[in-house]
Amino acid sequence: MTRILEILQSQPRTILTLLLALIIGGIYSYISIPKEANPDIDIPVFYVSVPQAGISAQDSERLILRPLENKLKGMDGLKEIQSIGSENYGAVVLEFDINIDNEKTLADIRSKLSEVESELPDEASDPKVTEVNFSLIPSIIITVSGNVPERTLNKYTNQLQDEIEEIDTVLSADLSGSRDEMVEVIINTSKLESYNLTALELINAINMNNKVVSAGSIENDSGKFNIKVPGLFKSINDVYSIPVKREGDIIITLGDIAEIKRTYEDPTDFSKFNGKQAISINVVKRLGTNIIQNNKKVKNAVNNFTMDWPDIIKVDFSFDQSKNIFEVLKSLEAAILTAIILVMITIISVLGIGPALLVGLGIPITFTISFLIINLLGMTVNIMVLFGLVLTVGMLVDGAIVVVEYAKKLIESGVNRQQAFLTSSKRMLWPIIASTGTTLAAFLPMLLWPGVAGQFMSYLPIMVIIVLSSALATALIFIPVIGSLRSKKDTNKENTLSYINKDNKYIKLLKFLVYRPILVIISALVLGYIIFTSYLKFNNGIDYFVEQEPEEAVIFISARGNLSLNETKTIIDEVEGRILDVEGIKNFNTKSNIQDNSNPGDEQDKPVDAIGQISIEFEDYKLRNKAKYIFEKIIENTRDIPGINIEIRQVEGGPPTGKDIRLEITSADYPTAKNATKVIREYFDNNVTGIKDIEDTRPLPGVEWAINVDREKAGIYNTDLSTIGSIIRLVTNGILVGNYRPDDSEEEIEIRARLPQIDRNIDQLDKLNIETVDGSIPIGNIITKKYRDSVSVINKLNGKFAFVVKANTNLDVNTDRKVAEINQWLSDQDWPENIKFKFRGADEEQKEAGAFLGKAALGALALMFLILITQFNSFYQTFLTLFTVVLSVFGVMIGIMITGQTFSIIMTGTGIVALAGIVVNNAIVFIDTYNTNLKDISDPIKAVIQTASERLRPILLTTITTIMGLIPMATQITFDFLDRDILIGGVTSSWWVQMSTAIIFGLSFSTILTLILLPTMLVLPTVIKSRKLRTRNH
Repeated sequence: MTRILEILQSQPRTILTLLLALIIGGIYSYISIPKEANPDIDIPVFYVSVPQAGISAQDSERLILRPLENKLKGMDGLKEIQSIGSENYGAVVLEFDINIDNEKTLADIRSKLSEVESELPDEASDPKVTEVNFSLIPSIIITVSGNVPERTLNKYTNQLQDEIEEIDTVLSADLSGSRDEMVEVIINTSKLESYNLTALELINAINMNNKVVSAGSIENDSGKFNIKVPGLFKSINDVYSIPVKREGDIIITLGDIAEIKRTYEDPTDFSKFNGKQAISINVVKRLGTNIIQNNKKVKNAVNNFTMDWPDIIKVDFSFDQSKNIFEVLKSLEAAILTAIILVMITIISVLGIGPALLVGLGIPITFTISFLIINLLGMTVNIMVLFGLVLTVGMLVDGAIVVVEYAKKLIESGVNRQQAFLTSSKRMLWPIIASTGTTLAAFLPMLLWPGVAGQFMSYLPIMVIIVLSSALATALIFIPVIGSLRSKKDTNKENTLSYINKDNKYIKLLKFLVYRPILVIISALVLGYIIFTSYLKFNNGIDYFVEQEPEEAVIFISARGNLSLNETKTIIDEVEGRILDVEGIKNFNTKSNIQDNSNPGDEQDKPVDAIGQISIEFEDYKLRNKAKYIFEKIIENTRDIPGINIEIRQVEGGPPTGKDIRLEITSADYPTAKNATKVIREYFDNNVTGIKDIEDTRPLPGVEWAINVDREKAGIYNTDLSTIGSIIRLVTNGILVGNYRPDDSEEEIEIRARLPQIDRNIDQLDKLNIETVDGSIPIGNIITKKYRDSVSVINKLNGKFAFVVKANTNLDVNTDRKVAEINQWLSDQDWPENIKFKFRGADEEQKEAGAFLGKAALGALALMFLILITQFNSFYQTFLTLFTVVLSVFGVMIGIMITGQTFSIIMTGTGIVALAGIVVNNAIVFIDTYNTNLKDISDPIKAVIQTASERLRPILLTTITTIMGLIPMATQITFDFLDRDILIGGVTSSWWVQMSTAIIFGLSFSTILTLILLPTMLVLPTVIKSRKLRTRNH
C-alpha cells in the first residue's frame, strides 16, 4: 500500500488531471441528478379487486374473498394478506417481503388468479391486480374553475389534461371533481301505459337499433367487397327516431314516449378549491425523474396552453411538492455551508491558515466525488442524502487533519515539503484506513434494516459509505499531492492555540493519574452508575420517529347516517366556511367520497365514517404560526357544528406508520371480534387519558332496502331475476342500454334509460309493470321489500376477521408508556380463547426498529473487533478501543436529560450506531501512536505521556470539527450566505436534532474520558507489575 502511495504521489500532474475530471463530473452530476423530498420507497404491495354489481358485503366475503385467500395465502414471501368485502366488490391487499422480485411476484399473482376464476361467481368481473406504490403521490395539483357551464369547464379541463399527459416526465394526470357525459332516456310512464308498452320492450328496441351489422361480402369481376349495415347512433336525433311499436300506419318512436337529453352522470362526489367549485388535475411524475424539472415543465405547458383561454376560467397551482424539496434542499445546503465554515474556523484557529485551507479543500473535493458516484449509481438527491453530507462534514476532514498536522510537524522540523507529505501519508495510512473502516463498519449493518423504515433510512449509510470512502482517497492521495506543490518553505508559525506545552495542565493531570489506575476506574464506574440511574429516573420515554413541522395537513370530516350527497355537501361547506379565515392557510382542496378503495396505501387510517376531507397547504414556514396553533384554531372554529367530528392529520414525513396507537383485534368468529372491539373502544373512550382522535373500524350502523323475489311466482310468470333486476334499476341509477360516440367527443357516451326524478323512489316499485306470458302484471305481485340492518364492509387479516381501535396521543404523552398501560389492561381481562390482540403502526415499527438497531450495534462491534484485532494484534488494546463505545452511550444519556428530548428509536438509535464508528477513531490513532513510541521509548509510562502530548491536539481537533459540523443540525440554526439570511427551524430541521444531539454529547463525553481513561488503562498492566515488584522487594 505504501508503495502505491509513492507511485501515485510521484505523478502529481496525472493526479491533478484526474482530480479536475472528478470535480467537473461531480458538479455536472449535482446539477443534473434528479431531486426529490423523500426517498422513493418501493413497497411490495399488490391490490387485487373483483367487482360484482349488487353483491353484499357478507356474500362478497363468502363467495369472493375466501376463494382468493385460499389460493393466494401460500405464495412465497407473503407477509400479510388483508381482505375487504364490501358492497359491489371484494378486494385483497397482499404485502410481501421487501426483497422480492416485484415483476416475478406480479406474474405469479396473475397465474394464481387465472386458476381461481372458475371458483368465483359467474356475475363477478375478472380479477384485476394492481401494484401499489406509496410514493406515487401528486407532485403538483392544477385546479380549473370558473362561472361557466359544466360542459365548458369539462371541455377545457380535458384538453388541458391531454396536454399535460404528453409531457415525457409525467406518469399520469387524473381528474377529480369531473363527471362523465351520458344520454339520459327519461321514460314517461303515462305514455308508456297509453301505448300499452313495457319498459323492457323499450330497452330492447334501443339495443336492437344501435349495432354495426356485418352483411357478408360480394365478389365479382371488380373485386371482393365487404357489406356492412352501420346502425350505431351518431347524434341525439338518431336515438329520438328509433321505432318502438307500430299501430296500423302509425310508427311510435322513442321520442314519442321518452324525453332524451345529453347530460352528465349523477354526481357521486364533488371537488372544490379554496371554497369554489373546481375540477382538479392530479399530476404524478415518473419514478426517478427530477421533481423540480417536472413541475417546471408542467407549469410552463399549462401557462402556454391556457394563454388564450377566456379570463372567466381560472387556473391555479397548489400542493407543489417541488417547492417543498426546494426549501428542504435550501435549508440543508445552508446547514452544510454553515457546518463547513464552523469546521474551517476551528481548523484555522488550531493549525493556521495555510494548513487549514489545505484541509478545507478536502470538503468540496470529497463532496464532488460523492455526487459523481451517486449519479453513476442511479440514485436521487433527497433529504436523507443531504443529511448524510451534513453528518459527514465534520468526519470527512479527520483523515486530512491527521495527514496535514503530521506533515506540518515534519516541515517545521526541516523536512522537505514533498517528502513530509509522502512520509505523513505513509505513516498515517493504516491508522486512517482502520479508523475509516471502523466508522464504515458501524454503518454497514444499517443497510440490512428491514421494512419501510429500512428503505427510508438506507440512503444514510449508503451516503456515509460513499462520502468517507471518497474522503479516504482525498486524504491519502489528493491532499498530499496538492500540499507538496508549494515549493517555498512554510513560513506559518505555530498558532498559539495549536501549541501544546509538554507541561500543560492535561499532561500534569495525566502524570498524576497514570500511577493511580484503580482510582480512575472506580471514579469512572461511580460516574457511569450516577448517569445511568439518573437517566432511568429522568428520561422522557421512547418515540419511534420525530415530530416535524408539516407543510401540509388533512382535515377529516366524519358524520354518521345514510347521508345523501347534498347533505354531505352542506356539512362540508359549513366546515369550509369556518376555516376560510384561519391565518396561515395558503390553499385548501376539498373533496367528498374518499372511501373509493382505489389505493389501499392512500387509505391508511382514514376514519370509517369520514364523509369528506379538506387538504390544507400552509403558508411559508417563516410567514405563519406553528401548525399546532393553526390546528387549535380550526378545532375551536368548528367545535360547535352539531353531529360531526373533526380530525386533523399532518402529512407524515419519514416512514409512514399511521396513528400512534393501533390495536388490532382478530378472530375466526365475526361476532366475537366485533364485541371485543366494542369493549376496547369503550375502554379507550372512558378510561384511557392523554389520547385523542379515537376511532375503530366496526362497520357503520345503517339500513338498506332488501328486495326479495318470490322465485316460484317468477317461474309461473316465466320471468327471471335478471329481468326483474333490470326493471328495478329504472328506479335507481338507470339501465345501461348502449353507448354511442358523438362527433364532438373522443370518448364513448353511455345511454341510460330511467324514470323521471319524481318517480325515483322506493314506492314506485309497486307501480312498475313487467311483461309475462299472461300479459303485463305489476312487479309487486312477484317481489316484497323491507328494511334491514346493513353491513357496509367486512375486513379480514390473514383469513381471520379483523378490527382495529386507533388513537393518537396528546403532545405531552409518551406513546410507549400508553401502549404499556393498555397492554396491561388487556392482560387483566378475561377474553375468549379464539381472539388475538396485536399493536400495529408506530408501536410495531418501534419494536421492530429497536430490535434491529440492537442487532446492528452488535454486528458493528463485531466488524470493528475484526478490524481492530488486525490493526493492533492485541485483545487488550482492542477491548480498550471498543470500551470508548460504551462511554459514548453514557454521553448520549446526559444529552437526552439536558435537552429534555425523547429517545427516538430511528434517529437517536441511528446516532448511537453512528457513534460506535466515530468514537473509536481517536482511540485507534492514540493507540497506534503509543505502539510506535513504545518501540523508541521502552518505558510504557513515558511512552503514553509522550503519546498524550502528541495526540491531544489532533484528537481535540477531529472531535471539535465533527461536533461543529453537527451544531447547525442540533441547534436548528443555519446561515443562508447566498440570500444573507439566518434560518431558525425549518420544515425538516427537527428530524436531525435527536441524532445530532446524540452524536455531539456522546462524542464529547467519550473524548474527555478517552483522554483520561485510555492512557491510564494502557499502562495499567505495567503499573500493577511495578507495584508487585515493589511489594516483593519490601
